Amino acid sequence: MWALDKKKPFSFLLARWRGLVQACAALLTNLHLPNFLTGTLYRGAGKTVCVPGLNCYSCPGAAGACPGAAGACPIGSFQAVVGSSKFSFSYYITGILILLGVLLGRFICGFLCPFGWFQELLHKIPTKKLSTKRLKPLTYLKYVILVVMVFLLPVLVVNEAGMGDPFFCKYLCPQGVLEGAIPLSLVNSSIRAALGKLFSWKLCVLITVVVLSVIFYRPFCKWLCPLGAFYALFNRVSLLSMHVDESKCVSCGKCARTCPMDVDVTKTPNHSECIRCGKCVTACPTEAVRFRYAFGSGGACSKLSQKPIIEENKGE
Repeated sequence: MWALDKKKPFSFLLARWRGLVQACAALLTNLHLPNFLTGTLYRGAGKTVCVPGLNCYSCPGAAGACPGAAGACPIGSFQAVVGSSKFSFSYYITGILILLGVLLGRFICGFLCPFGWFQELLHKIPTKKLSTKRLKPLTYLKYVILVVMVFLLPVLVVNEAGMGDPFFCKYLCPQGVLEGAIPLSLVNSSIRAALGKLFSWKLCVLITVVVLSVIFYRPFCKWLCPLGAFYALFNRVSLLSMHVDESKCVSCGKCARTCPMDVDVTKTPNHSECIRCGKCVTACPTEAVRFRYAFGSGGACSKLSQKPIIEENKGE
């Protein structure tokens, strides 16, 4: 039998089941799983729609695209437009990114990004972990990558036909190798034979991110991801935010100590580095921290935080 438990807020439930949400998001983003075994690419109508997280498929003809990707990567799609010979500002893709940023902010990083989830799984490998608090200046690097590699270089560095390369996707993003080049090369001999220096370089990038992810929490998200940098710009104004009830807070510091993104939610609840992972919600002993979905940064708690949890009543 299932019964309502009014002791815990919905925010606690959402944070506790985040891993399941991440797994479902990764599955839905890469819905065509048989293509990984056959080495073929999905080219359906879904490719015209951008998925919210970093998931390789910059354009339908990309050789290193993810075989099972159900939608287009927003960063890859944006670069495909700005790097085209007939450049025009991509209102469609930019509009989608702004809409997602306003609605969710970096909640997308914490709950819906497949590569973010991949890094978290790696971080669960039992070994010594290192803090990134002393490496905070590196968090600004992702903004430089967003401006330079995603926008400026594809526009300014062009070939004789007037086309620019998708610099971030081509030279830095490890997701293309993980989801595309590796699975495709394993089952397709022609692709395997065509792999060269660029693949070797991208493989080195991927291996570096994998190793760092075991030691540090989400190093790619913190330091290199331009998509996270874009969503971070909207964290302070997004409808989904973090809210701290000052009347309940006892200043124990557990939320700050447990935050893997080095954010003190009691001081800056909507810091640009906060990925809304909810670890502060589950760590708070007085339930002072919660998710809030509303305009503005104050006021009454959201409906999200007031919904009851449905859990199994073992006594029935």
